[in-house]
Amino acid sequence: MIDLHTARTPNGYKISIMLEEIGLPYRVVKISLAKGEQFAPAFAEISPNAKIPAIVDHDTGQRIFESGAILIHLAEKSGRFLPQDARKRMDVLQWLFFQVGSIGPMLGQLWHFVDLKPEIPYALERYRKESLRLYGVVDRHLAKRAYFAGDDYSIADIANWPWLRVFKSIGIDIEPFPHVKRWIELIAARPAVQNGIAVPS
Repeated sequence: MIDLHTARTPNGYKISIMLEEIGLPYRVVKISLAKGEQFAPAFAEISPNAKIPAIVDHDTGQRIFESGAILIHLAEKSGRFLPQDARKRMDVLQWLFFQVGSIGPMLGQLWHFVDLKPEIPYALERYRKESLRLYGVVDRHLAKRAYFAGDDYSIADIANWPWLRVFKSIGIDIEPFPHVKRWIELIAARPAVQNGIAVPS
């Protein structure tokens, strides 16, 4: 059994989608970010950085934080969505870390400054420009393949999808990025993805 400590955010959805995809039993522990529950001492024992998501894997006794690390753990545990072949595995991991290091932080900052009132034009311009550049990187990449790492769906797709789908919320016009749009729709049609973004209810 796995305990998933999470909230309704793109990073949280990564793990609930993965758990739905692999079909492992899990319990949801809701963390209210609005109430500051992520700073509770008990949660800090699981996630020292006070961020969701985090899991407790009761099968192994492990407490794991950071969404990328959790995805790798669950992929290895289930034997799914992370190839054993060294070259294919590295392709998946590159795009997983691209999300963790670029997509999440940059789109997250843009989302923050889009919602901030009064607006800070410099910040909006900085993060909008970088977010558009990143959508361009992804669009060019997906022009040549069905999924991030080629023909096979992987944890690279699971990590990137919850973030790239928020284009409306951050004021990004998706039409100049037709390959990203096609990919977003492809992933959205998966039943496990639809179930995953309903967690927590």
